[in-house]
Order: sequence, then structure tokens, then C-alpha cells
Amino acid sequence: MDIAVLLYEGFDELDAVGPFEVFRNAEAAGADFHTELVALDGPGTVTASHGMRVEAEGDLPDPGDLDLLVVPGGGWNDRSEAGAWAEYERGAIPEVVAAHHDAGATVASVCTGGMLLSKAGLFDGRPAVTHASALEDLRDTDADVREERVVDDGDVLSAGGVTSGIDLALHIVEREAGAEIAESVATTMEYTRQHDAYEPGAIARSE
Repeated sequence: MDIAVLLYEGFDELDAVGPFEVFRNAEAAGADFHTELVALDGPGTVTASHGMRVEAEGDLPDPGDLDLLVVPGGGWNDRSEAGAWAEYERGAIPEVVAAHHDAGATVASVCTGGMLLSKAGLFDGRPAVTHASALEDLRDTDADVREERVVDDGDVLSAGGVTSGIDLALHIVEREAGAEIAESVATTMEYTRQHDAYEPGAIARSE
């Protein structure tokens, strides 16, 4: 499974690094995962919202070359010049997110990265969540807003604020590689998983 975590200026550190560490630990535990930190502008250093400088390993692969694209948030509520708000206004990331989804990739957002998926049209008529402080903004869109920690709608997933990205990633590991590997990763990271994901498809199947 080819996974890319998309970095941009002003992203929240834990939104990206949390899922990245989960996926890399899953690979070490035997999952068929290949995970990279990428940026639209190619390899280079990206400065996160709290000042951490992170090296993007490469540029975002072409649509059709990814199985999973993870989009972090950061910098939404203060309307920062760098961060999710700036990228929402700029439009380049929502455009490539839509292109990857159209080409068959699963797309997942963490925190206010969900607003970028909303701009891309991926939340239209679908259950989704973002950071609690941005839920009113999400309600102004066509998303079916769910106040859940993790929402899994098949090819579009979303997580609430910051640490929920770890739960999102562990849920994806369990979904794609099995519960045993997911529990192994949680144990390695000494992380106690928070709640089950909201899965409307699973609910429909059980009715």
C-alpha cells in the first residue's frame, strides 16, 4: 500500500507525524505499507505551525500512483498566512486532492485538513469531521457533519483534532492489515486507542 502524508507550510506537526509514525511502525510489524512525507513542490524542508522543520522526502506522486493520501491540518482558526486556511484560499492542494481521489486513491484528513477535503468536494453529502473549533465552518459546507473522533466512509476518512490522527491511522492499519498489527503498533507506541470509528457502511450492513 503506497501512502503519502502531504506536508505544506504551516501544517500541524502531530497531524502529520502521528499517522506517519503509525504507518512506519505498521510496516516494521509486517504490513505491506510504504509511507513517505511529500510536498507539492518536491523534496525540501517544510516549516510546521509550531516551528518544527520537517524534510519532505519527495514530491507528491501523480494521480493513480497512490493508494492513500493523508492531509494534515493546522493554522485554520487564526487564518494564518501559512496553514490550512491559506491552502484553502490558494486552492492548489484541494485540486490535487480531488485529482488523486478521482484516480482511485483513498483520502484521509486529520484535524482542519478536513476543510481542504471539503474544498475539494470530497465531503459533499458524506459524513465527515474536523477539529471541534472548525465544526461550524464545516457545517457551512455540504458535509454531513459527525461529532466523532474518526469517520470512515470507505474511500474518504476524516479525524477530529490533532491526536485523533493517531486513532485514524491505527484504524486504517486495522482495516488494511488486520487487528493484530494495529494492536502491535499501539503497544509499541504505548498508545491507548480512543473509541471506534464511525462507519456508516458498517452500520448499514448490520441493519
